[in-house]
Amino acid sequence: MGVSTWQIMVILLVVLLLFGGKKIPELASGLGKGIKNFKDAVKEGEEEGADVKTAEKVENKTANSTETPKEKEVNA
Repeated sequence: MGVSTWQIMVILLVVLLLFGGKKIPELASGLGKGIKNFKDAVKEGEEEGADVKTAEKVENKTANSTETPKEKEVNA
């Protein structure tokens, strides 16, 4: 029950008639830019997530430390 070749051809012909030859490249370009922006945002979110995890580890280490602030200054 898949889509056959002639059905795809008919769909493409209808799209061409509806949007015209000049509009289709503009739509494809906009779609490509949107996908690129989405991927960039996902990468940015992953980097922020990694930064948060690193900060949490540092906070946990300092919270579990038994040194007083004065001792930390001396040891630094």
